[in-house]
Amino acid sequence: MSVAKKDYKRITTKSLIEMKAHGEKISMLTAYDYTMAKIVDTAGVDVILVGDSASNVMAGHETTLPITLDQMIYHASSVVRAISRSLVVVDLPFGSYQSDPKEALRSAIRIMKESGAHALKLEGGSEIKESVKRILHAGIPVMGHLGLTPQSIYKFGSYTVRAKEDEEAEKLMEDAKLLEKIGCFGIVLEKIPADLAQRVAESVSIPIIGIGAGGGVDGQVLVIHDMLGMNNEFSPRFLRRYMNLYEGMTTAIGQYVTDVKSKDFPNANEQY
Repeated sequence: MSVAKKDYKRITTKSLIEMKAHGEKISMLTAYDYTMAKIVDTAGVDVILVGDSASNVMAGHETTLPITLDQMIYHASSVVRAISRSLVVVDLPFGSYQSDPKEALRSAIRIMKESGAHALKLEGGSEIKESVKRILHAGIPVMGHLGLTPQSIYKFGSYTVRAKEDEEAEKLMEDAKLLEKIGCFGIVLEKIPADLAQRVAESVSIPIIGIGAGGGVDGQVLVIHDMLGMNNEFSPRFLRRYMNLYEGMTTAIGQYVTDVKSKDFPNANEQY
């Protein structure tokens, strides 16, 4: 017998835990600016992640490491102004929380106060436990991030699948349970074996959101530029492209150039 799904007027961290309990999958996408966030929110996405992936898709950096706290606040502020339903989660950028729990709290407070965001996401497990606890004790919701953690890319050396070996898989499971125990409301699992991700999801009561972690988790997240096909240079196995905006936009812009050059634009109906 199916259970009617609740119509959430506004998604909160409590909503997500309820959705997991009721077996309703959670949708999550990135957004970094007002216009895109407005579209994503209107389309009914549950969680908008203002990811440090803005470093890649918005600023053109090779990694997520260069983006600053000020830049994350700028992107988050733009997104928050656009939404009416989605929960807005913001990445704490590299260097703003790893080494000092007090610095982590200062960074977290700045994002929450200056952007109006609803929650934060931090990469790592036991290594950042004290930073996570300090932020949670201040009343700020935290989402964890385990598996492939892009801020540690130079330690990993590549973007290959993580936790394939027993030792790393066991640590990931322990970290997930630790993050739940200290109070995180959810965890992103990136690029790990699907069977491990499912075991994690079944072992904790908080939502597990996957990216390249199979379908046995509680929800999915993708970078919006990837799933809309705006980025045609990134094609991992886990990515499903729902549009090919790169081709459509280059065609449209090319036609605009042609019309301007040929004096076809503007025509008599497009001027005053």
